[in-house]
Order: sequence, then C-alpha cells, then structure tokens
Amino acid sequence: MSFQIKSLGLEGVLEVLPAKVDDDRGFFSETWSAHQLAEHGVTLNFVQDNHSRSIAAGVLRGLHYQLPPYAQDKLVRVAKGSIFDVAVDIRRGSTSFAHWTAVRISADKWNQVLIPKGFAHGFLTLEPDTEVIYKVTNPYSASHSRSIRFDDADIGIIWPMNPSKFQVSNNDRMAASLEEAELFDMLEECDP
Repeated sequence: MSFQIKSLGLEGVLEVLPAKVDDDRGFFSETWSAHQLAEHGVTLNFVQDNHSRSIAAGVLRGLHYQLPPYAQDKLVRVAKGSIFDVAVDIRRGSTSFAHWTAVRISADKWNQVLIPKGFAHGFLTLEPDTEVIYKVTNPYSASHSRSIRFDDADIGIIWPMNPSKFQVSNNDRMAASLEEAELFDMLEECDP
C-alpha cells in the first residue's frame, strides 16, 4: 500500500493520502507508516496520539502550537465526519510568515495533513459528531502551549462558516493576536 503526498503551498505542510482497500466486509488502511513517509523525505518520531470529539458542526479548536523545546509536528486525520483544517506559518523571518493554508479533511476522503513545527494549527468541524485523531512528536506541555486568535486580521483566514456561529472555548476566544503572541524566532528549530 502506498501513500500519495502533495504540498499544500507552505513549506513542509503536506496532504497525505493513505491507500484504502474496500471490500464487502469493510475496508483496510495503513493510516501511518514511517517507511512510507520516509520514502517521501518525512522522518518524524511520533510520541503521542490525541483524539478529540466535537458534538456539533461549527466547533472551532485553535490556533494552537507549542514553543521549543516542546514544539510539535502533527499528523492529523479524521475518523468520523469532516473538518476545515488550517496551518499558519508563525516562524518570524520566514518568507511565508503569517500565511495560511487549509484543506478539508474527512473520513470519506481518507486524507490527512502533516503540519510541521513552527506552524499554528486549528480546525473547524463541518459535520456533527466529528472525531479527529492526530499524532504529535512531543508530549503536551502546558508551560509551552500557546494560542493565536482564529479571527486575527493579520492572518485573515477565510473560514467556510460565519465565525459568529462558531463554538469556541474561552481559552481560544481570549488567545493572543499574532502581533502579541510569543512565536518562533529560530528558523533552525522549526525546519520541517
């Protein structure tokens, strides 16, 4: 089984399409393979899996990231439902600083997105009862965890729903602006 991988326009942000074999019993898929990713130049040591469930469409989670030495690469997939998944370059000095890219990830399409260190990540659920599973290369560290506002004008994300209807946690609603946020200043610590 092979993976198809394509760039989403920002350095290191990739859409990953694992093969999926369907038959009358159901399906089988290798959803992650170190060997398959290494063939495409991606060598990461994932240390933790996270799983979230959102009951309603319109749940917004993000824009989240962790600072070094607990910065995280993430491999995000959807087990049920669908999301609008966003990555924002927060590496000061990068030629794509404050640029964003997005992709719809769904259980039906069976795609994933790889988000490297140095990018903030967020997603919006597009269907009720959506479950998201993602691998990370560092464990959660509360003292290194940061957020940027999902509606920051300096980023200008174009969400597929009206933001006034989002369900957002208090922490995400009170997140720092891009201008105020503690970001990545050392490109060498963020290289994908």
